[in-house]
This record gives sequence, C-alpha cells and structure tokens, in this order.
Amino acid sequence: MRKIKKGDIVGRISYGKDIIFVVERIIETKHNGSFAILKGLTLRIQADSPLDDLELIELDIVEQHLRSLEEKVKKRIKKYEKNLKNNINVREKTIIHTGRILHIDGDKKYSEKSNKYYKKIGLNAIVKNIHEREQPNIVGILVKKYNPEILIITGHDGMIKKGAKFNDVYNYRNSHYFIKAVEEARKQTEKKDLVIFAGACQSYYEAIMMAGANFASSPARILIDFMDPLIVAENIAITNENKFVTIKDFENELRDGQRGVSGIGGQGKKKILTI
Repeated sequence: MRKIKKGDIVGRISYGKDIIFVVERIIETKHNGSFAILKGLTLRIQADSPLDDLELIELDIVEQHLRSLEEKVKKRIKKYEKNLKNNINVREKTIIHTGRILHIDGDKKYSEKSNKYYKKIGLNAIVKNIHEREQPNIVGILVKKYNPEILIITGHDGMIKKGAKFNDVYNYRNSHYFIKAVEEARKQTEKKDLVIFAGACQSYYEAIMMAGANFASSPARILIDFMDPLIVAENIAITNENKFVTIKDFENELRDGQRGVSGIGGQGKKKILTI
C-alpha cells in the first residue's frame, strides 16, 4: 500500500471510515511516529490520525460524496429560483437590496464553492479564504473595509477529546480563533445590528455566543454541513428588515437543526424600495 501524502482523500480505519477526509498536512514526530492533520471533504470537521490508521478512499466513493454535495447545492438554488418566480410581480415594481455578506472561511475549496453559491442566487457577498488561526487578526480590517450587515466566520473545527471537557476552550481545535474573531469584529464596528454567525463542526457554542455572535455552532457538539453557515447568511440576507429572524425560521433547512446551529436571532437585512 502506498504511503499517505498531503492531499490524499482518506478514511480512519478505527472509525469505520465514517467520514471522508482530505489530508491537510503530515507531521513527523520522534517518539509517536507520523500522523496526519485531516479536514472533512464535505463536512466542516478537523481531526488528526496516525498514518497507519488511514486508508485511501476509492475514487468512485469520493465522486459519489462530491456529487451528493453538488446536488444539495443545486437543489437549494432551484428552490431559491422558484421563490423568485413566485414574487416576480412584486419585483417588477420594486428595487430589492439584500443584506451585504462578508464570509470568512478557513477552507480554500469551501470558500470557492461558497462564492459561487452566493453569486448563483444573486446575493451581495464578499468571500475571503483566511486560515482559522489568522481570522482574529484579519477580521477587523475586513469589517472596516467592506462594512457588512452579515458576517460569517467559519472553516473547520472539532473536539480533541470528544465527549469530554466541554467547557475547556483548549479541547477544541479552532474554537478559540472563532471566539477571538467575533470579539474583534464587535470591537471594530459601531453597528450593533451586525448579524454574526461563527463556528464549524463541534465548535464551543456557548463561548462563541458569549463573545457576541447571533448564531453559532454546535450546541450538541455534532458535525455541521458545508452549507449550514451559508443557509444562515442567506436567510438573514433575504428577510425583510422589519422582521426578526430566529433559528426556528430555518432550522429545518440545516443538517441537524438546532443541534448543529442555534442562536439568539438577528434582524433581517432585505430592503425593498418602491419604484
């Protein structure tokens, strides 16, 4: 069997290859051998594993997972386009401004997919690929530059010891970066109505919310889908400014509802101007 290398798509043998990962990097140690830092192919999870516990995933299985993700995105785009057609009479007499989105994502491929999605459905979004550890240093600059109404801070995350130390921020791979990024974003803007989502798989939900987020993941410390942060952004962006959006308004659209994402809600950002 050939040696596992960066960029390979693998599964963890000891977990029954339940999640498909991409090898982000290989780390060599003197005493504990070699292990890999992994990130989910279609889920916002980060993990690590000894190299000898990894197995390459067959190409047809990888393609099946990627097709499933693409179909999910296409299905959502069709739903959005159907809603637009139903409101065509209203649109002909008005100018509609949806909320301005700034989406900061730690994953390059997810950033590209997110950008394509926002453009496809016509939302006003700026997407930046910023590694999770750099997000607290960059978010303030970007918030000042783009003046968003909706801020998404996401990437990959995961508990180091799953099912233990829920209140220890250092038991989460990237939650402390998300927490700090939310705090920095709040410091850099006087806009109290900026709606913020932050987090990824298994993130420290309570601490992210205390930092100033409106929505966050993951209350039940479970996996969240690639699309979940985008669904939050979309719902806030296309909801009228006179309506307060709660998690109940779109929980059925999320991978696992309020177990994966929850929050205190936020004001809709769509403005309708009569011609």
